[in-house]
Amino acid sequence: MAPGGQLKVLTTLDHAKTQWYHFMAIVIAGMGFFTDAYDLFCISLVSKLLGRIYYTDLNKDSPGTLPPNVSAVVNGVALCGTLAGQLFFGWLGDKLGRKSVYGFTLILMVVCSVASGLSFGHTAKGVISTLCFFRFWLGFGIGGDYPLSATIMSEYANKRTRGTFIAAVFAMQGFGILFGAIVALVVSAGFRNSYPAPSYADNRAASLVPQADYVWRIIFMFGTIPAALTYYWRMKMPETARYTALIARNAKQAAADMSKVLNKEIEEDAVAPDRARGDATGAPVAVSGNEWGLFSPQFMRRHGLHLVATTSTWFLLDIAFYSQNLFQKDIFSKVGWIPPAKTMNAIEEVLRIARAQSLIALCGTIPGYWFTVAFIDIVGRFAIQLMGFFMMTVFLLGLAVPYHHWTTPGNHTGFIVMYGFTFFFANFGPNSTTFIVPAEIFPARLRSTCHGISAAAGKAGAIVGAFGFLYAAQDPHKPENGYKPGIGIRNALFVLAGTNLLGMFMTLLVPESKGMSLEEISKENFNDEEAAATAPA
Repeated sequence: MAPGGQLKVLTTLDHAKTQWYHFMAIVIAGMGFFTDAYDLFCISLVSKLLGRIYYTDLNKDSPGTLPPNVSAVVNGVALCGTLAGQLFFGWLGDKLGRKSVYGFTLILMVVCSVASGLSFGHTAKGVISTLCFFRFWLGFGIGGDYPLSATIMSEYANKRTRGTFIAAVFAMQGFGILFGAIVALVVSAGFRNSYPAPSYADNRAASLVPQADYVWRIIFMFGTIPAALTYYWRMKMPETARYTALIARNAKQAAADMSKVLNKEIEEDAVAPDRARGDATGAPVAVSGNEWGLFSPQFMRRHGLHLVATTSTWFLLDIAFYSQNLFQKDIFSKVGWIPPAKTMNAIEEVLRIARAQSLIALCGTIPGYWFTVAFIDIVGRFAIQLMGFFMMTVFLLGLAVPYHHWTTPGNHTGFIVMYGFTFFFANFGPNSTTFIVPAEIFPARLRSTCHGISAAAGKAGAIVGAFGFLYAAQDPHKPENGYKPGIGIRNALFVLAGTNLLGMFMTLLVPESKGMSLEEISKENFNDEEAAATAPA
């Protein structure tokens, strides 16, 4: 046992120099998030194509679109699966171990992603029903990756650069979004050149070539390749030392596992010390066991406000973040950056949407993620999250207040720049920190569960955003076919600004965890009296 009562293996991990196994863990966990983002957001690239293929009426002046209820389900079903997966696998990660279920989530994602592209049926109802079924289970697997990847990375990392490593895993989301747009660009460009077609206005029937049905299927399936390649290494990762020592109570095995990883001999006692009891000298020790559980009075006293903070901020953030991501194609069309659908053929529309989304990802989304990676362990989680919520509010108001100015010809570029900044400060802000903080501030035996609950609250916000924005953003005077009048995009942007402002206030409940060991943050090495005595006033 290390001086001060901390287990030697955990002290060694906390002070370990950055080395090869850290980067391997980032890549292995990050490839899961790469696939997560690709699969969750690629639906926005192809939903208009699905509407053209399965719901076009050649007697109408405009190409087909997904009916309101179908569009809501297609966009939201994977989020519902993700919410369920976050709760289930988060709980399972604390019961069976992080590694035990880590490979299963990846297999589920890969299989269901491929199955989504193979959705079968002879009618629109058959294809869409099959697609939604597989996308729900795809989301279920994605949900498991959130708490498991975050917990594994936080428990592997040293305390000095832990935030950087967790942020780097999450930053792979940005590359997944960009990769999805690039795949859509390449596939649609290839099909457009191989099967040229007139616009819908010039020839309604000829504007939709039969081969267009392959486009969305290829896009869905292609993102599984990078993640599938990491399956072997995901299975080779040892269980985290904190799970083995603090939950399984096998400190000797934890030391043996980390000795191999760190290439350094670590000797540890065969049995982990008992929870909340001193060692022979009376010093506090790293604790374990099941003396109190989730929602017990002890948990509420120590971590109740923390859980309120992590769930509420993630919920409020994802209302805005997913609204903007899933429906940016509609916003681009409304402000005139993407031409009217009837002036393009089906495949050309996919190409235009992919080009717009790739520019946003390249200029706003990805830089925001990596700014967080660079500054998270310098500035701290609290400051970045507070700043991000504030700047998102400012830029959304900057879009909403002069909205009519942005929609006039010649001002579209300014709108896109402002819109890109909302993504930059989402990712250099709460979209990253809401993922990082829950993996640090809760005790080991509840860490994965609490991260799953926090992430599920976020996905509840995403569902509100996905379903709510679809209807709320409809023009109050000229809604799209099948929709009821809404409050319009301008007022919807005001609502999103309001949710971010509320998120900024809820951030005041979020504790700072920069530079502290996981046991120090969660007070696992303190009994109730000591935890109360060291709690901030």
